[in-house]
Amino acid sequence: MNQEQIPVEQYPHAGTNRQEKTVRRIYSIADFGAAGDGVTMDTGAIQQAIDTAYADGGGDVVMPAGTYLSGDILLKSRVTLRLLSGATLQGSRDPMDYHHYRALCAIPPEDISDEPWKRTAYDLSVKPNIRKAGSRWNNALIRAYRAHDIAVIGEEGAVIDGSNTYDELGEENYRGPHGMTFFECSNILLEGYTIRNTGNWAHNLAFAENVLMKGVTVLAGHDGVHFRGSTNVTIRSCEFYTGDDSVAGFANTNVLVEDCVLNSACSAFRSGATNMLVRKCRMYGPGRYCFRGSLTKEEKAASVPSATAGHRTNMLSAFTYFADFSYPIREQPGSILIEDCAIDMADRFLHYNFSGNETWQKNRPLESITFRNITATGISMPINAYGSEDVPLKLAIENTTIGIRKGADLRALIHAAHFDTIRLCGVRISGFRGDCLVRTWTDGNVIVKDTDAGGALIKKPAGEAFFARPI
Repeated sequence: MNQEQIPVEQYPHAGTNRQEKTVRRIYSIADFGAAGDGVTMDTGAIQQAIDTAYADGGGDVVMPAGTYLSGDILLKSRVTLRLLSGATLQGSRDPMDYHHYRALCAIPPEDISDEPWKRTAYDLSVKPNIRKAGSRWNNALIRAYRAHDIAVIGEEGAVIDGSNTYDELGEENYRGPHGMTFFECSNILLEGYTIRNTGNWAHNLAFAENVLMKGVTVLAGHDGVHFRGSTNVTIRSCEFYTGDDSVAGFANTNVLVEDCVLNSACSAFRSGATNMLVRKCRMYGPGRYCFRGSLTKEEKAASVPSATAGHRTNMLSAFTYFADFSYPIREQPGSILIEDCAIDMADRFLHYNFSGNETWQKNRPLESITFRNITATGISMPINAYGSEDVPLKLAIENTTIGIRKGADLRALIHAAHFDTIRLCGVRISGFRGDCLVRTWTDGNVIVKDTDAGGALIKKPAGEAFFARPI
């Protein structure tokens, strides 16, 4: 991993490269008629303030203390939405309140789709509504389309609440709008606010460039942040307590995640990227909030809170590879480094299953991933390292301690196939009762140094076909 390749705020961010030597204009939404009483729909007043700031060349649209009920609003270039302490932007629970973009944005007709979500295999030819900027699937409380130099900033106590909006025509026939959708935008700053209870992902960014997220807290909902086809992304000092994956996405280049807390009922990371660095993060389960997909249809329709007892909360994996067919992947995924992190009570340390049966990982394989200086406790399932015959995996685990969860029955620490190299150096394993360190169904280089789990190092099951192996 070349440290110089990692984005470290050397590119311009929203809020740092606009009108530095001039006083930014302030536009209070109260001056445009916003009531802030939690009952009156304030969508029009908020949008009028944004439109006025945009027409004047940019500025800060300020949301004073109060609760502002709204459908979708469109953020425009050179405009910052600033939530003051005590301000709550409350999403409407009616999914039809999130279609205002049709009147506000010049989205080309070919990029608009009225198709409802359909349960189909992820294929570029049959899933157009995800890739189209103007679609029900991309609906959100805050939207931006081909905008630049935009920001959403919250003071302490500022909240964006998606109201767990239910949409029977949405994804999986219940997911409502995202918290934010930014499509083909650049120079984005997201800072300081708490965002909770979003109908789908808290942050949905497609084909974004130069993004800084810092000091943001995500509570419940679905994915905390999901990037696709994006470049130069920094996520710093954020906390994710999510019902789905905390940090997700694929087809991204130059991603830095550091000093974050990730608590998930799915995966801390569900990611595919080229040149990604994760450092000084804490990943732990079980999730504070349940996986919203485990709720009953009646509970989803009633928008019940995600902390409902009796539903699934276990963290499936600290890092799950992700590469589906909803977007093209132009660069070879790899050069992923996770270092100086703590993992606790994740079922799996790593889940990569390209050559197995997971559609979500089959668009383009992962070339290389390294874990370094990791402390992992409470692991209950083996590492899956099933690569591609064409792009065999390079996996390294260095200076790492792995504690196996009490009562877990692991036959091997690692299950592997179609790999170039598995390198274990300075790995300390406790509570392991398996019969081998690496169980492999194909040939590859296994390099072990200063590592001993007891039993055989490598075992290749005789007469057992790869696809018959347990996932």
